[in-house]
Amino acid sequence: MSLLAPLALISGLIIGPIIVAMYLLKLRREERRVSSTFLWQRVVRDVEANAPWQKLRRNILLLLQLLLLLLLVLALARPFFRTTGIAGRNLIIIIDRSASMSATDGAPTRLDAAKQQALTLIGQLPDDGRATVIAAGGQTENLVSASTDRRQLRAAITSIQPRTGGGSDLTPALTLAAALSSREAESEIAIISDGNVRPLDTLPPVPATVRYFPIGQRSANVAVSAMAMQPSAAGQTLFAQATNDGPEAATRRLDLYLDDQLFNAYNLTIAPGADQSVVVEVPSQVRKAEARLVDETASDALPLDDRGWAVSTLGEATTVRLLSPGNRFLEVGLSRLPGIKVTVVPTSTATFTESAAQVPLTILDGIVPPALPPGNLFFIAPPRSTEFFSVTGQVDFPTLRPTPGDDRLLRNVKLSDVSVLKANRIQPGTWARTVVDGDGGPMLVAGERDGRRIVVLAFDLHNSDLPVQIAFPLLLSNIVSELVPGSGADTAQLAPGQPLALLVDSSITTVRITHPDGTVVTPELRNGQAIDAATDAPGVYIAEQFQGEKLVARQRYAVNLFDAAESKIAPQAALNVPQVSGLQQATTSERVGRQEFWRWLAALALVVLIVEWLVYQRNGIAYLRQRWRTWRARTAG
Repeated sequence: MSLLAPLALISGLIIGPIIVAMYLLKLRREERRVSSTFLWQRVVRDVEANAPWQKLRRNILLLLQLLLLLLLVLALARPFFRTTGIAGRNLIIIIDRSASMSATDGAPTRLDAAKQQALTLIGQLPDDGRATVIAAGGQTENLVSASTDRRQLRAAITSIQPRTGGGSDLTPALTLAAALSSREAESEIAIISDGNVRPLDTLPPVPATVRYFPIGQRSANVAVSAMAMQPSAAGQTLFAQATNDGPEAATRRLDLYLDDQLFNAYNLTIAPGADQSVVVEVPSQVRKAEARLVDETASDALPLDDRGWAVSTLGEATTVRLLSPGNRFLEVGLSRLPGIKVTVVPTSTATFTESAAQVPLTILDGIVPPALPPGNLFFIAPPRSTEFFSVTGQVDFPTLRPTPGDDRLLRNVKLSDVSVLKANRIQPGTWARTVVDGDGGPMLVAGERDGRRIVVLAFDLHNSDLPVQIAFPLLLSNIVSELVPGSGADTAQLAPGQPLALLVDSSITTVRITHPDGTVVTPELRNGQAIDAATDAPGVYIAEQFQGEKLVARQRYAVNLFDAAESKIAPQAALNVPQVSGLQQATTSERVGRQEFWRWLAALALVVLIVEWLVYQRNGIAYLRQRWRTWRARTAG
């Protein structure tokens, strides 16, 4: 134990002897001679007690007052003991709330343990210290900024809820924390997480000390990692896969439910790091399938990924309009996508009488009509400029360079072996992001403008070898899935937190979306779309479109975790965070935190003061008690 204000002990050395002297130095009374002391015994005793420099007698009031003095002096000295924590006056707390923090090896979850650790750090702040609370995982939120109000900080920490989607990327949170810490001296950043985050190596050095507080102990986890239901000759084929992300072999029972009724159960034994799948034919009338992993050993630490859902797209094909002078590659590629119905329109007779709800996507292959059709658009080698982009020339033999990052259009797509003869020079607007760059301009851009999703491919498929590469059908599937969310191209699968966007006709008056917990929301219809962004909970969502009171369309969407990074829940002992000081790791090996307990001493001093007053007033209290008893006796009589 150490003291922050040791000089306060001097006050005890000064006041203590004064209190003792008050019991030694009493009033001296005037002497009078009397004939006998028999009737004056009480006065004699009082004189002896008040004579100066009498022997110090045992007195409970003296002991209580000395104890009170000792407690107050110690409280003023501010004692503390070293603990694992923080030492700065400006604290920035980053709490990971991603899916893996829902593991049940905390109190009761890792997120609850993280919040308790954050409350402990708030308690270690000095009286003039301030703190910022940032919630990471999914969209980064700055809940409280540079506050000295302990109640506000505790309320913000307590309010943090888990986020299923969005992953655990701490880069935005650390970037914000670095900017805040650069303006304040004695700043520290505390990361409270299980360490299962995306690499932070590309992060610029942080201008503050970063401390990492690991959460979690267990690593055993088996997850439903994939699930799909596709049309087949016999009806529908259901595919379900379970992956063992733990360090040891695991045994699970996989229960399959069709339209909420148990269909079959399978016993699985999965090696560490391996997966096991079940493929079964199901009737064509099945609309929803669910897989549940049953852990009879109670060793699985993350129940969140033990369930998966798939919905049927049979009979719910999405119409895609293709304007092309003739492209066998596109026609064959689109025909292989499940749930997609392709309508080929000759360029000479292109008319667009259908609404966006009837034809949500139009592919313009080498043509830009005078009036663009409604709905989402996929341009391939556009010959002229439009309101969305400009065509300024031609590029010969461009090299394809995917932009850094994990763009969803390039999921499982490799373009390093693709050669292009020539491409149009495209200059998109601010609405677009560059997915694939090239010499002289972007080769593939995507984005959204005025409620319409747009993808532009700068080169003609016939001027490249992309159609004969394995990347072509994958890229085409990803693009169609981007432009028609929830279509058969992606079997109506959405990631948690991914907005559910519906293209609606102008005749639609109401859209109702039923969430897995039974909650019904009615999103606003705007720019031909209805968007529900509250899709964090896994399960099946049902979207219904109404014309007045008439139901005209119903679509189902399955939201699943299916995130290998979140299912690997083994906690990490350290995080690699570059810091300006030269440190490359954020650890908590040093006991730099100070846990003060002067408040407890002050509270105990208050209790002793109350006891001392009661002892001093004991005669008066006894007198009042006697009067009370007398009054009660009289009133009772």
